[in-house]
Amino acid sequence: MESKSYWDFVEYFKHLGTRILEFSDGVGLNLRKNWVFNSFSGLVMMGITIILVLVMTYAYSYLFPISHPMISSYATIPIINNSSNTQSQCNVFEGSWVKDETYPLYHASQCPFVEQGFNCLANGRKDGDYRKWRWKPRNCDIPKFNAKAMLEKFRGKRIVFVGDSMSRTQWESLICLLMTGVEDKSSVYEINGNKITKKIRFLGIRFDSYNLRIDFYRSVFLVLPSGVPKRSPRRVKWTLGLDRLDNVAKEWIDSDVLIFNTGQWWTPGKLHATGGYFQVRGQLKLGMSISSAFRTAVATWASWVENSVNTNRTHVFFRTFEATSWSGRKRRVCKVTRFPLTNPQGRDRYHLSDIVLKTVKNMKVPVSVLHITPMTAFRSDAHVGIWRGNPSVPDCSHWCLPGVPDMWNEILFYHMLSGFEDLHE
Repeated sequence: MESKSYWDFVEYFKHLGTRILEFSDGVGLNLRKNWVFNSFSGLVMMGITIILVLVMTYAYSYLFPISHPMISSYATIPIINNSSNTQSQCNVFEGSWVKDETYPLYHASQCPFVEQGFNCLANGRKDGDYRKWRWKPRNCDIPKFNAKAMLEKFRGKRIVFVGDSMSRTQWESLICLLMTGVEDKSSVYEINGNKITKKIRFLGIRFDSYNLRIDFYRSVFLVLPSGVPKRSPRRVKWTLGLDRLDNVAKEWIDSDVLIFNTGQWWTPGKLHATGGYFQVRGQLKLGMSISSAFRTAVATWASWVENSVNTNRTHVFFRTFEATSWSGRKRRVCKVTRFPLTNPQGRDRYHLSDIVLKTVKNMKVPVSVLHITPMTAFRSDAHVGIWRGNPSVPDCSHWCLPGVPDMWNEILFYHMLSGFEDLHE
């Protein structure tokens, strides 16, 4: 019906245009000897042509409106002003770290779900200033984490973290933050009685009093680790199937909040140096760069979200790459500073984070990006360093707890207060 109306519309204006042009030609024949009138006739014809193009464009856009993808900006979060019922935007990822003596919000030694390797004070670190910094956006304030409010907000819900050890750190941080609002600590437990270890695939914490589950799935690449195709070169020991999501992906779907990350394992040392290469549709891609492989993997993830996740129920987040503080020619020197840096020294941009931002921008369903790369670039003071239980192997990738990951969860809390009701209630 709409297609027929459009072409009828076009035929009408085509006929009208022909009549006008015939009239113009007649005027031109009678006034040919006068250059002024010839110029005027040319201008008339040009104007008629422009009008016809504009009318036809308008008709097409009216009958066939373009559907734009739903994009949740990584940089802005709506702020509701209760006094005036107005809404403004705040870029929570542009700002600076400010000293705040009311921090930390919990103590690692009092939270049974903090890994020993992240409890830097218990592992011998003497200064505790790294725990007393709060992220302050340039044009607004992030409300301090309110454990009881968050627990009530997520009563009966399921929150799922998926990714590498950085995701597990944020998962541990959120559990410890929420436990400060629980009176009976024994009502919070791992559902299978498992202890937190580096390589365990699944951990699930239940807050019994609130019927709340907070799960973690270890999936360091998000896509599926695969075997070696026949007749592959000897250097190929294992592969990543870039066009297939991890085989436990179906377990992530039944959730109310879904938070992804990947990045730490997308390096030559953890891929090619261990014999890891890439596959796409069963074809080995020996010459594919890590950046191209990462882009393909994130596109696979995006397609899965669009086709498998009910975003009317589930709020999907993707957290970008966390800045590290490794230095030296081979990036093997780990120096933890006493205070945050005043200059990010170029670590506030990372190509893998840019790939995530571009991919999410083109998605057809709403996904929120926690773009924490710039804010973490200043925090060379907050890494585990030599205080991981093994001083001979320093760590300038992971973070002490309490510390920087708590701020990621405060931003998550802020985002939930601002937008969760619209999506889920």
